[in-house]
Amino acid sequence: MDLPGSILIVRLGAIGDIVFASALIPVLRQAFPDARLVWLADEANKDLLIHNPRLDRVATWPRARWARLRKEGHYGILLKEFRALVRNLREERFDWVLDLQGLMKSGVWAALAGGKTRIGLGSREGSQFLMTKRIDRRTESNTIGSEYLKLAVELGLDTEAFAMDFVPGDEAETEAGTILETLGIRGPYAAIFPFTTRPQKHWIDGNWSALADEISARYGWPVVMLGGPGDTERAEGIRNRCRSDLKNLAGKTGLAVSGALIRRSALGIGVDTGLTHMSIALGRPTLALFGSTAPYLETGRSDAVVLYEALPCSPCERRPTCDGAFTCMARLTVEKTLAAIDGILNRA
Repeated sequence: MDLPGSILIVRLGAIGDIVFASALIPVLRQAFPDARLVWLADEANKDLLIHNPRLDRVATWPRARWARLRKEGHYGILLKEFRALVRNLREERFDWVLDLQGLMKSGVWAALAGGKTRIGLGSREGSQFLMTKRIDRRTESNTIGSEYLKLAVELGLDTEAFAMDFVPGDEAETEAGTILETLGIRGPYAAIFPFTTRPQKHWIDGNWSALADEISARYGWPVVMLGGPGDTERAEGIRNRCRSDLKNLAGKTGLAVSGALIRRSALGIGVDTGLTHMSIALGRPTLALFGSTAPYLETGRSDAVVLYEALPCSPCERRPTCDGAFTCMARLTVEKTLAAIDGILNRA
């Protein structure tokens, strides 16, 4: 393929997948220092990308707004905005379009962008027919971001710079500092990320409360809990079970500010969720608790560890067979988690 003068990355969501895929940014920038590099993402995820100095632009798909316009019958406005976004992308005259999501919705956007060469990673749902080249995303590696590393290799790129590349931004850093000052936190603290989209990926709520108490008692650190707007009820339940003063910020910080708070933390602990992957991307000592899913087992760092005890049914992904017992996560006891934390902090 000819050397590209302009590249579009299409990865609309989700949070963790965008964080994983961000490792391609420094690789592409190193390979093509003068190329124009643009990322298309769901507007809800733009804070993961807009402050990255290695991207020239972040284009956003206002999916939630368009769904609302459609529901309310504002088809004229919807069509006008759709045409404007397509025109905006086509004006870039991309040489390469990389569809990292591999679904029909991302494939359609890759095709609408009008790139000369459209490369799909694991394209399916019919999106493979919209690509000029398809690369199988399957890999034997259990290292974080391995499918994106495979893509870089398949494209013939030097992967020395391959590393997740998330930049919270100066405004988020300032806001994070203000939040910590308001909370009275001036020294080390732990950040926990108990929440994700699927119940089979959750750890037991009572365990989070007990863990927060033990961290406060053992290390003398405050514990800050982060999560999204939909997590506030569970977060309050975890907070109410604590004997220690767990700082509950669930639903109070956006992605960029959450990232800035994670970057300042001494330790991050979470389930298979975007904030946990963000903690690893930001170079923090991190413990990931996996059960029904295991997106990676090797993080590439001794102070970022996955706690995972596979059962014969593991990983069940979206088809749990345990009737809601979620045995794989229940096996990860508070005691095992604390032992893993001790090991991480001794190596950090």
